[in-house]
Amino acid sequence: MKSRKGVVLTAIVLFGVLFFAFRVIDRTHPEINITTKQRLLTAIGSLLEQGHYSPKTINDAFSKEIFKKYLNELDGDKTLFLQSDIDSFKKYEITLDDEIHGSPILFAPAVSAVYDKRLPQVIALYQNILSTPFDFNKDETFTTEVEKLPFAADEAERKDRLRKEVKLYTLEKYVELQEQREKNKGTKDFVVKADTALEREARMKVLKIMDKRYDRLKSTFNEDQRFNAYLNVITNLMDPHTDYFPPIEKRAFDEEMSRRFYGIGAQLREDDYGIKIASVQTGGAAWKSGEIHANDIILKVAQGKEEPVDVSGYATEDAVKLIRGNKGTEVRLTIKKLDGTIKVVSIIREEVALDEGLVRGAVIQNGPDKIGYIYLPEFYADFERENGSRCSEDVAQEVEKLKAENVKGIVLDIRTNGGGSLYEVVQMVGLFINQGPVVQVRDKEGKSSALNDKQSGAIYDGPLAVMVNELSASASEIFAAAIQDYKRGIIIGSTSTYGKGTVQKTVPFGKPIDFTSGRTEYGAVKLTFQKYYRINGGSVQLKGVTPDVILPDAYEFYKLREKDNASALPWDEIAKVPYQTWDNADLNTVIQKENAKISENKSLNLLRSNLLWLSKNAEMPMSLNINQYKAMQKQIRATVTQNNNLLKLNKEMNVEAMAVDKDKFYNNPDKPKGDRYLAWLKSIKTDIHLDETVQMVSDMIRSSAPTVLKK
Repeated sequence: MKSRKGVVLTAIVLFGVLFFAFRVIDRTHPEINITTKQRLLTAIGSLLEQGHYSPKTINDAFSKEIFKKYLNELDGDKTLFLQSDIDSFKKYEITLDDEIHGSPILFAPAVSAVYDKRLPQVIALYQNILSTPFDFNKDETFTTEVEKLPFAADEAERKDRLRKEVKLYTLEKYVELQEQREKNKGTKDFVVKADTALEREARMKVLKIMDKRYDRLKSTFNEDQRFNAYLNVITNLMDPHTDYFPPIEKRAFDEEMSRRFYGIGAQLREDDYGIKIASVQTGGAAWKSGEIHANDIILKVAQGKEEPVDVSGYATEDAVKLIRGNKGTEVRLTIKKLDGTIKVVSIIREEVALDEGLVRGAVIQNGPDKIGYIYLPEFYADFERENGSRCSEDVAQEVEKLKAENVKGIVLDIRTNGGGSLYEVVQMVGLFINQGPVVQVRDKEGKSSALNDKQSGAIYDGPLAVMVNELSASASEIFAAAIQDYKRGIIIGSTSTYGKGTVQKTVPFGKPIDFTSGRTEYGAVKLTFQKYYRINGGSVQLKGVTPDVILPDAYEFYKLREKDNASALPWDEIAKVPYQTWDNADLNTVIQKENAKISENKSLNLLRSNLLWLSKNAEMPMSLNINQYKAMQKQIRATVTQNNNLLKLNKEMNVEAMAVDKDKFYNNPDKPKGDRYLAWLKSIKTDIHLDETVQMVSDMIRSSAPTVLKK
């Protein structure tokens, strides 16, 4: 395990590099009064040019890419800007590289000024459109792939696009209301409304949704937030995983990685009345105050004695970012109680346990075989504390608990695991192999090295299957690739994993905010500075990891992978490093048998064809004619229902919590948390992919393949 001292030294080195980067400014314009935004933009540009693994040249061509992408980011559905606005911005199209290199920032403020002008126009437009009934008998369509459309030529075209968009939303609600009427007709006290009344009700529902969306934009997406988005466009054009994090977003990123945050200990939810307290964690800061209860509405949030922020119009995630903060700091909530009284409650932030996001396990009884199941949501690591959460240590504990249950095989589920700590994945592979290289990394100079598991022996050497899907990325792919290259176990899942073969480090900007978190006043850049490679020399970049056994997956045919991102780095390969595979000769027999069984499975083949049809249909224009819309929705609904049935086992698997976890599941003092654990346990029982994997592990057990190193 990496020492605390080593982690601190690493942080100091990174900070030193970035402190320099923040000071690098173009001195050819001494007359310019350098603003904070200019300094930040220039520093980020310097970092990208000097530190990125494969930097694009920041020139006129790069400027054009920024220009196009930023305007599309601000107006994704092409109902805000007019072509005349875009034309007025054209003078900046090849000057954005100059701004990055130190020239005054003119483009972002100019765009922001027009944005502020157009936003109230769009609000007035949709409100006007929704004041009049729609005719759903017309034959017209709405293009769902709006990013491919040009900007509206004039106000009339913009209005027509917006009209079609809200008409589709209204049509969806209108058909839902008609179906509810048909379903409840004859029910006592149910009021049967005419179509005209339902159409108006549908429009009012859409109006409320649209108002909420635009209230959020007005409340939270101010000029500073737009500039942050502009910085992210620049970093993302280098590659999809180089990101700029403003201070609050950096804190959220740290919380996600460490599975630790400081807050009030309450679950929030959003409804028509605003942000509400859904539940209060027993023993948490809100519970200790005695003044916060379920269904209280949060009106305002203040940082200590600072001016409170009105959170009306905020989404839950926006409010959460304000309520969370640093350890021991004060947050003041203006609360509206059920009786209508309003009061200000002062709370000192405390650590909130995020144990629900950690590794968890269960035991599956499959005939005579007892099989262990471990679910890992991400490769988390809290290196700020000596006793912080480490996923490798937690997985090791789960393995030991399963061994105590006398399991004969283990399934490790890293589906939809987006990755995390590179250090942790190396440690985790080491739990299952008898030391050796796990992954190779190469820097921008072309120097490569292998990261090794140095511990002799494995804590588990029995049958192993690893479940992946197209959203298993980065560290998940390193783990799956290593297990596959060592022939240590069988990888099962969709045709490939995500395909992220790059490594990032976080580089902070500005002065430290505090002396405990390492966060700084101007946030940080998560910078791609290395690529990683399998020990066999191949990269997972773009291609991902191809499982040994392929199962159809719900998102298989959607464009979600790395290869679907235009700014992704290319695939390549380097020399392999020496490693010894496990003598698992019978694995190939199990793999061949399983793939043959799946290819002949009519239900899975039907599922695959259904999923392909749904993905293609999602790209087609939507009909705004009610009869055509209903016919298509009937077909979609029937297909989705069929898929849900195909993805769900008719007979539940025999799944139980481990003996040492019984209290966590069945006697949890935090009842809502206990209920969520039980719901998770129940969801496992009908997972068809898990069932298929368990059956395969049973075949591995019966094959009695020796799991020892080749000599």
